[in-house]
Amino acid sequence: MVGIAAAPDFTDWGFTMEQKMTLLQHGRLEQPSDYSEQPTVTTRAFWASGEANRMMVRPIEFDGPVRLLQGQKDKEVPWQRAGALAELFRSDAVQTVLVKDGDHRLSRDQDLALIVRALEDVIALCSSPSSS
Repeated sequence: MVGIAAAPDFTDWGFTMEQKMTLLQHGRLEQPSDYSEQPTVTTRAFWASGEANRMMVRPIEFDGPVRLLQGQKDKEVPWQRAGALAELFRSDAVQTVLVKDGDHRLSRDQDLALIVRALEDVIALCSSPSSS
């Protein structure tokens, strides 16, 4: 498993009370995007799905390799979330990689190379005879 700026339980920490009220009252929330001229739209259904699938309330029963990649300049997901998430995995094969100058998208060439290496690492670990 490879997580990039993983944001489980974003419904707990990713919105102000005013934004939550807008979602409840109007069924959608539009926010300016740093990545597009179009606003980021969050719907009540998306919100409800996030609430129904909260992960950070109990150990995560996953035994495979996990690589969590997180930019420390990410404005959307606080980098500390990656460490908190890593602690919940049952697996001992969990690594958290913090990219000091990385943002939310981790889309620069060096970031993409890091993502590819993480994927290759996980694939190799899952393909090795000792993993079956």
